[in-house]
Amino acid sequence: MEDLRIRAAGPSDVDAVLAFWKVAAEGTSISDDRDGVERLVARDPGALLLAEYGDGELAGTVIAGFDGWRCHLYRLAVCPERRRRGVGTALLTAAEERFARLGGRRADAMVLDRNAPAHHAWRAAGYAPQPQWSRWVKPLTD
Repeated sequence: MEDLRIRAAGPSDVDAVLAFWKVAAEGTSISDDRDGVERLVARDPGALLLAEYGDGELAGTVIAGFDGWRCHLYRLAVCPERRRRGVGTALLTAAEERFARLGGRRADAMVLDRNAPAHHAWRAAGYAPQPQWSRWVKPLTD
């Protein structure tokens, strides 16, 4: 796959990631702001993974968080023009490798119900919806 590389995001990537998510991510999150992403990168420097082509073109992202017990995947997003070319698979492989290094044994993913194209990608990567679980959310800020 033409010179695609995966690397951890750093503080200098925050603005590019936020701009990328406006184009490539389905919907927004309460934490999709500079403070939220800066906190993520500072607290867990390896969690926000970026897929880039050789010229620095941002092609995809995933947040691969590990709390010491469970592995959590968020914000798998691929540039619309780069979809169905293995970018998402490469990101998920890198995330799972990170989890294995950290001792993680089980991963869960946050996937919007209405994002049907993403369901295909997650299933292709071996993930399955868990209908017996319900996601309960409480925003901690306004």
